[in-house]
Amino acid sequence: MQVTWHMEESAIMSSPVLLLLVVGGYFCLLIMVSWFTGRKAGNEEFFTAGRKSPWILVAIGMVGATLSGVTFISIPGVVGAGGTNQAFSYMQMVIGYVIGYIIIAQVLLPLYYRLNLVSIYGYLEKRFGFYSYKTGAAYFLLSRVIQASFRLFLVAIVLHKFIMEPLGVPFTVTVAGTIILIWVYTFKGGIKTIVWTDTLQTVCMLLAVVLTIWAIGREMDMSIGQLWGEIENAGLDRMLFFEGGWTDPNNFFKQVISGALITITMTGLDQDMMQKNLTCPNIKDAQKNMYTFSIILVVANVLFLTLGALLYIYANHVGVAVPDRTDQLFPILALNHLPQFIGVIFILGLTAAAYSSADSALTALTTAFCVDFLNLEKRSRNDEDSSGLVKIRLKVHVVFSVILFAVILFFNQLNSDAVINQIFIAAGYTYGPLLGLFAFGIFTKRIVNDNYVLPLCIAAPVLSYIINSNSEFLLGGFQLGFLILALNGLLTMAGLWVISKRELVH
Repeated sequence: MQVTWHMEESAIMSSPVLLLLVVGGYFCLLIMVSWFTGRKAGNEEFFTAGRKSPWILVAIGMVGATLSGVTFISIPGVVGAGGTNQAFSYMQMVIGYVIGYIIIAQVLLPLYYRLNLVSIYGYLEKRFGFYSYKTGAAYFLLSRVIQASFRLFLVAIVLHKFIMEPLGVPFTVTVAGTIILIWVYTFKGGIKTIVWTDTLQTVCMLLAVVLTIWAIGREMDMSIGQLWGEIENAGLDRMLFFEGGWTDPNNFFKQVISGALITITMTGLDQDMMQKNLTCPNIKDAQKNMYTFSIILVVANVLFLTLGALLYIYANHVGVAVPDRTDQLFPILALNHLPQFIGVIFILGLTAAAYSSADSALTALTTAFCVDFLNLEKRSRNDEDSSGLVKIRLKVHVVFSVILFAVILFFNQLNSDAVINQIFIAAGYTYGPLLGLFAFGIFTKRIVNDNYVLPLCIAAPVLSYIINSNSEFLLGGFQLGFLILALNGLLTMAGLWVISKRELVH
């Protein structure tokens, strides 16, 4: 994950107006979709889409929300780098993802639908109490603000470099425009609009990958079969890594377990991702959506990894040195060396990938705060003035847009890759307490002393960080990596056991 870009001049860089027109036309299409879907939307449609979303659209749209702009440029870049996730080893993580999605479909979705939840953190209130509920919701808000800002920051840098900066537009204006565009097409329809726009954005993102693969084949005068033969000859097709042991970051079992935990926490326990599922009419449709989404995601990751391998092969073919920061490889080749239309397609695909995760994040942040902290859903059920509640939700939507804007500018002022990356990684620690809270609630029947949950959920990530920072010394060379989620969750569960008593839950 990088925050700086150093690229040579190219034909595409001399056409910022063309790129601006393409991106502008793309957003006009999104705004048109939002107008049709949000014309009569109230708070219920904003939060749940009236629970009438077609499951197939939710499945396709979730792919775009899962594969962010960071994924769009980073995953292809690591294929030939020889370190973590080298070759096709990332598919081991994807196997774990699929296991996680099955658990979500069979365990978490039935729970959410049975309780008729709008915010999934409402489960914590029903199971443990007020402070557990607010703690879970607050952790989501914190982590999602940081992650959404980080992802938008990366795409804003690219859009600014190749479109706005050549036109003399300041970075602050680029960021403001980025946020305003999201606000414009989400402020009225919310999740009802997101279900449709994310589907469109997923299609655009995957189309960009497919067209880039096709363009590389055409430039090298090779068929798809010949291109795959080149991947095999380069040794970049290897998927399974068993022999390295637990110290190997690409170890099969380590990757699969990590992938499953990441999915359960960052999808199943994340309001952003689960809000789409909860817009389906019933549990059966929600489960069909989850299984279909899993299949599409597997195919999408195969495409990304295939593209990554071909980028390395093409770079060698045209004599381009692979940059030290490998997630610059895709932008460099797309914008500097492949046909100009691929550069346009790359910008469109990157924009779609970034916005499909950012727009749903903004909507989920608004939903979580309105439902979990302002009790808008309960107030609506009590027949409070609906127009007044809509105005409150609109104000919250504006406030979170401003917060994202401010955090992005803060990242830019830091001007340090290492510091920003550490902030992003730290946000991931907030999912450990959520994993521990939900797991303890589902798999035990013990009653927790709710007053102690917040300090416990602060202590668990801090202790996890200390252990992870010294893991090589404490664990004999073993590095936790993504398994930090498991440790964090286990520490939370252990603490919950200490502050609980045995009593049946009725």
